Amino acid sequence: MAFLRTVSTPRLLALIVAGVIVAGGGTAIAVAAGSGGPVPVAEPLAQAVHGALGAPPITGISARISFTNHLISSDDLGQVSSPLLAGASGRLWLSTDHQLLRLELQGDNGDAQIVVDGQSFWVYDPSSNTVYRGQLPAEKAGHVQSAARSGSTASAPDTIPSIAQIQNEITNLGTHLDLSGAIPGDVAGQPTYSVRVSPQHDGGLLGAAEIAVDAIHGVPLQFSVYATGDSSPVLELTATDISYGPVAASYFAVSPPAGAKVVSVTVPGGGSKSKLAHGKLSRAKRHTVTGPAAVAAGVHFALADPATLAGLPRRSVRLLDWGGSPAALVTYGQNLGGIAVIEQTASSTANASSAHSGHQGLELPTVQINGVTADELDTALGTMIRFTRSGVAYTVLGSVPPVAAEAAARGL
Repeated sequence: MAFLRTVSTPRLLALIVAGVIVAGGGTAIAVAAGSGGPVPVAEPLAQAVHGALGAPPITGISARISFTNHLISSDDLGQVSSPLLAGASGRLWLSTDHQLLRLELQGDNGDAQIVVDGQSFWVYDPSSNTVYRGQLPAEKAGHVQSAARSGSTASAPDTIPSIAQIQNEITNLGTHLDLSGAIPGDVAGQPTYSVRVSPQHDGGLLGAAEIAVDAIHGVPLQFSVYATGDSSPVLELTATDISYGPVAASYFAVSPPAGAKVVSVTVPGGGSKSKLAHGKLSRAKRHTVTGPAAVAAGVHFALADPATLAGLPRRSVRLLDWGGSPAALVTYGQNLGGIAVIEQTASSTANASSAHSGHQGLELPTVQINGVTADELDTALGTMIRFTRSGVAYTVLGSVPPVAAEAAARGL
């Protein structure tokens, strides 16, 4: 959590983008349909999903990709040249056993690398010559190989749900989400079915997400994210060419540059050992601590948890163990339209460091929050505000416009 408090804004944004890829298993490749390849026959969505789940296992993936990132405007990027922030072309590999994933984005000033080995990950940002290392959450680490393709259950046909069961789940989802049918198309020469999903309410700034799956191999080939009111994707990772088959181990034998700065990133549930292994937070790991009174007793500062914030009712208060330090997560509202507040003790080092140094060309505004200068990261999908007051560090974030995030920050 100290990392979240002290990292420069461009580095944080680059890591967030990389985290989206890591969290998704790195196998959803956003693409533009209509590449001139074969197009499958039209099928109901449930039947298309059933076919993807029953696809034969694959023995590896090699792909050429092109990544576009419109989270922040080019004017705000300034001199930042990170491929993670500005977009770039590159390559992707998935090992035969689906335990190793490597994604490379080639930039003018160096290549960004994202490497996942089934239990851990590292991300190299050439713009800052920094490598971020962390452990995958236990539930994610246990499913990296199966996330590589929808057909991972093909070896156990009895576990594949029937078309009727899939249709029932689609119907249930339809009470909260708007889903398109299975739209035939083609991606990088492969026949695909795509589906577009959008929230019916409380979606914040998220307009829709779109995914396309290889109709033959069951591999996700599309993941596009759209902001509300924008017909162009905010994030798009496009496969220009893809092939299936064993991938040589040499493609995964990569390491960050020897002189790179190393930053450890602790992901909640990532399996890192707590510094408070025998203390209160150790018990919190076994029994989740929730509620204002219990969480207030578990942190070393006065908890700010008003009943309402920016017009949204308080929904939950939870104790966090992030890197061995106690912190609090307070949420307001529901779904993506809500706001989250992370609170923790601010170290003297964090207080002494300038929040505006090390921005490396990313020109973002600051705002005044009740007399304190705060950093504001405004993106197409949401806003984050960070500030320190009376020895407590606050991070306010949500899929909301800046005015809403600022109102929430001022209400703490």
